[in-house]
Amino acid sequence: MASSSSPFRIVSNQPPAETSASGKPTWLRVKFFGGPNYHDLKRIMRTLGLHTVCESARCPNMGECWEHRTATFMILGNICTRACGFCAVPSGRPLAAPEEDEPERVAEAVETMGLRYAVVTSVNRDDQPDGGAHIFARTIAEIRRRVPGCRIEVLIPDFRGVWPALDHVIAARPDVLNHNIETVPRLSRRVRSAARHERSLELLARSSRAGMVTKSGMMVGLGETTDEVLATMRDLASSGVHILTIGQYLQPTREHLPVARFVPPEEFAQYQRAGLEMGFRHVESGPLVRSSYHAFEQERSARQPSS
Repeated sequence: MASSSSPFRIVSNQPPAETSASGKPTWLRVKFFGGPNYHDLKRIMRTLGLHTVCESARCPNMGECWEHRTATFMILGNICTRACGFCAVPSGRPLAAPEEDEPERVAEAVETMGLRYAVVTSVNRDDQPDGGAHIFARTIAEIRRRVPGCRIEVLIPDFRGVWPALDHVIAARPDVLNHNIETVPRLSRRVRSAARHERSLELLARSSRAGMVTKSGMMVGLGETTDEVLATMRDLASSGVHILTIGQYLQPTREHLPVARFVPPEEFAQYQRAGLEMGFRHVESGPLVRSSYHAFEQERSARQPSS
């Protein structure tokens, strides 16, 4: 674990933020997009019986991304076996096993949408011996078979530390392997339910050693200190992570963890500079940044040779 002491300090002498009618700072205003692409993508998802994390997690960027024909497919159903304090995806006991034809339906949607970059994530399926890893692997293979030129990013759960399950996904060779650390170690148990900070770092390190382009994401505004954020960033860099995303936590419902602080854009810019100094190939940091936001651009930037 990296030391919390650092020559880098976040400087924030901002006056009280101007707020909108919702009580949120004005920099968190989101423009709603509802054009023809948005409605066409929604029709494709419903016709093929697919879920998106955009809808289930109530992502603030959904309108923008959908209008640009970009969406993050959520496989393995719509019921998560964990109840994390930050997440709006429904939790409980899944009533059915994973659908074995889901990889084909996702690949069909990728082809129908004309995607050249597909992001696939899932709920946690701790009820399954491999956590659903074989469905991830088959989804990657089906997309490659149906749309050979499409690049693929997977945002995977921790598979409870069952490393053969991780190896199954790695063997399918996604272009980017993403697993979110979400928060700092002190807050991990409260924020991430059954997840473990060190387990997530081990997953990312194993994936990096296997030659994967790796990615992870954090939320701020949950009560962490800046030194804790910087220390976690160093932990991720030491684990070989190439791409880092940092965004503002937003409370999805009153039943979820409250927002401790709205972090101003200037702080996000400083985190970005600090991350690049730590050696990340790409850092996407801003109030509305989410793990899959601008994913295509992130992957392309990470593959550029270092200057």
